[in-house]
Formats: sequence, structure tokens, C-alpha cells
Amino acid sequence: MRFGKIDYLNLLPFEVFMRSYPTPSNFRLFYQKKKSYPAKLNKEFLFCRIDAGFVSSITALYNKKNKRFLASSVGIVAKNKVLSVICINQEEGSDYQSATSNALLKVLKLKGRVLIGDRALVEVLKRKKAQQDFIDMAECWSNREHLPFVFGRLCIRRHYNFFIKIIQSFQKKSIKIPYYLLMQYSQKTGVNKKDILEYLKLISYKIDKKANYGLERFYRELRILRIKPPKRF
Repeated sequence: MRFGKIDYLNLLPFEVFMRSYPTPSNFRLFYQKKKSYPAKLNKEFLFCRIDAGFVSSITALYNKKNKRFLASSVGIVAKNKVLSVICINQEEGSDYQSATSNALLKVLKLKGRVLIGDRALVEVLKRKKAQQDFIDMAECWSNREHLPFVFGRLCIRRHYNFFIKIIQSFQKKSIKIPYYLLMQYSQKTGVNKKDILEYLKLISYKIDKKANYGLERFYRELRILRIKPPKRF
């Protein structure tokens, strides 16, 4: 039962939940060890090195044709702005940590450098103080499509019953971040506690009907632009 987790602030509520959820010791050992960024976990998942995990939503497009795994209704959803997926003007380049955000840049026909995750959030807070420009890509998508954007999705390829129980339990929980954990993540990322809590208000974890429409719209744009999802080979 190998679970790969994204080691970003956007999944801090899921981390809190998993710390209290009863799991076997071998699962917990792997869970603490196997953490990385989305694009890396895409490969781990496609090469069957993990049984489940939050992977880039573009990876779930691969499953629409092959049906080799379960793409669940839990994901990383931004209903409007997100602050942690941005395009920096007057610079160029993709972010090696995310396949979905690099594809979204092309879908939105933006020009600039993609930056995601905690590094992006730190950059946004710095740029706001300095009154420097950046484009929040989730907000840009929302303004254009009037739909949420799903950046990641919890996908399962083995031990379905075990992971489905985790998903169902997580969806029912109301998560409160303990103070000590806020302090720990604040020191780790350089983002103060208040900004972490404000940031987490922008993210939801249920892929509801509207978010699913947003996913389908994104997938359609990928097909039109002939942008391929990650594959094993």
C-alpha cells in the first residue's frame, strides 16, 4: 500500500488528516518517505512504483482512454485564484515540477515563466509587497471559463478498498490545522502562519460537478492543441 504525497502547503489539510487516520506501520513508513513534486509523482505512478497518490490532473487524461486506474473525486481544486501557480511576465520557461501547469500556460496562451507550489506562493507574497506583476493562472482560467481548475487528482491503481475508505473518511472530515504544525510549516516554507491559513481558504479538495466540467474543458483544450499527457514511454 504505497502512497506518494505532494510535499506542498496545498495538501497540509490532507497531511493533518493522515496523521490521525489509522493505517498499518508499513504504509505509514512509506507515506513519510515517498514525498515529492507532482511531475515526479506522475512518473512514479505510471511506472507502478506507488499504488496511489495525488498526481497532476493531466495524468488522469491518460486514464480516460486506457482505464488502468481510478481517478477519484478528491483533488486539488482552485475555484478562482490560487496564488501557488503563477506566470511571471518578461521571463520564459516551464516548471519541471508540474506537467499540468505547463500545459495550462499553453491553453491560456500566456507568455512567461511558470512557477508552482510553495516557491510560487513565496514569490507572490514578495511581489505583492513590491507591487510587481504576476498572473495567477487559476484566476486567469476562472475568468475565461467561469469554472474551477483542478491541478491535481488522487488516483489509485491498487488496493482500491483501502484507499477508497481513506477518501471517504477525508471527505467527511472538517480539518483544523494544529498550531504546532502551522509553526513547523511556516519555518519550513518561509510563509507566515496567517498567510498559510489565508492561502488554504482558496483551495478545496472535492471534485464536484462544476470542477469536473472544468476538467473536461481543460482536456478538450489539450486535445485541440495536441498536448499529450505524461506516459510511461
